[in-house]
Amino acid sequence: MLSTDEGGFMSRLADDFEAAQLAMGAETLTEASEVLDNPMSTHAEVRYALLRLTECLAGALLIAESRGLRLSVPEGDEDNEADEVDDSPAQPAEVSA
Repeated sequence: MLSTDEGGFMSRLADDFEAAQLAMGAETLTEASEVLDNPMSTHAEVRYALLRLTECLAGALLIAESRGLRLSVPEGDEDNEADEVDDSPAQPAEVSA
């Protein structure tokens, strides 16, 4: 496991990589929104946009998982961690195009 010391080389490298992935995801979301907003978009354009969005979502989920593994669980919460699942439906994030 990587050291998570603030400011360490590996930590900065991971932060930079994550920032690049998220920036790429934001750019892809903007471009995909343009494709979906255009009623004249071809099937191939829509499929390509969906494939790119899928890649970006996979990257974002990997970042979330990685960040979760690097977060420490407060003492005494190890046993209750699995019990604290939020079953409420997720609200869609507001998208600005």
